[in-house]
Amino acid sequence: MPHTATRIVLMDARTAGPLFMLSAALLFTLMSTIVKLMPAHYTVWHLGFIRCFGGMLVLTLVFSRKKNPFKGHNVPLLILRGCTGSLAFFFVVSALRLLPMSTAVVLFYSYPAFAALFGFLVYKEQINRFQIVCIAILLAGVAILFDFRLSANALGQAMAIIGAVLAGFTVTIIRSLREHNGPVIIYFYFCTMGTLATLPFCIAHPIVPASAVEWTMTAGIICVSVAAQLLMNQGFFFCKGFEGAAYMSSETLFTAMVGIVFLMEPVSWHLFAGGLLIVGAGLAMHRLGRIQTK
Repeated sequence: MPHTATRIVLMDARTAGPLFMLSAALLFTLMSTIVKLMPAHYTVWHLGFIRCFGGMLVLTLVFSRKKNPFKGHNVPLLILRGCTGSLAFFFVVSALRLLPMSTAVVLFYSYPAFAALFGFLVYKEQINRFQIVCIAILLAGVAILFDFRLSANALGQAMAIIGAVLAGFTVTIIRSLREHNGPVIIYFYFCTMGTLATLPFCIAHPIVPASAVEWTMTAGIICVSVAAQLLMNQGFFFCKGFEGAAYMSSETLFTAMVGIVFLMEPVSWHLFAGGLLIVGAGLAMHRLGRIQTK
């Protein structure tokens, strides 16, 4: 009986990790769509403040009533995760302003490779040849999906790569934080660090939503980002850093589908070929995890 119970727990864990990550990727796609449709006068600092300060308010009102919201285990690491996550967000959004979206997205989604590297350097997580091949296939799928072309804008490319490095490091340390912290406290520190970074600019250049539509979109960014981040943080309880990052790469496929269905973008072979490689690589790593835990 104990052996059977253990196998059930392992089965649930193997299912929960991909489920949390894919759900988070879908919600992050929705958030990115809303951000894309926001009026042009909202800068990266305004969007960052909306997401972070709004997230702080939601987490405080819903989860942190009658207790100290900053009380967590290993506060220095929580602060570090908040800083690196916020910086990754700012660098990637800045890259999107300087580069074609396809180039910026492809460069950013190299972060599963950096997550694997940091997992090995920081936590000595073992990466076998099969997993390396899966990561390479996944990155190739992202490149094909967005018809990758190098841009002459070296600054934008550098920002996208720096964002990928920071994201890779961030998702790696989230797994360590999840051992003693819930997903709420981890995201709360991200929101706190992001709010502190964006507040001076927003005070100097304030923007108030001018219509009911803008208020609705602002609320959408806050609510969807909170749900997506909590799901992702919870998912890293069941996945290694690079595995979770690989599942999160499905966001590229969801983004392409949103473009086709809602933005009337043309359908091409890139969607099918790239999507097949991304999904196939993720399923292969999932299958490998099942074999190793039997």
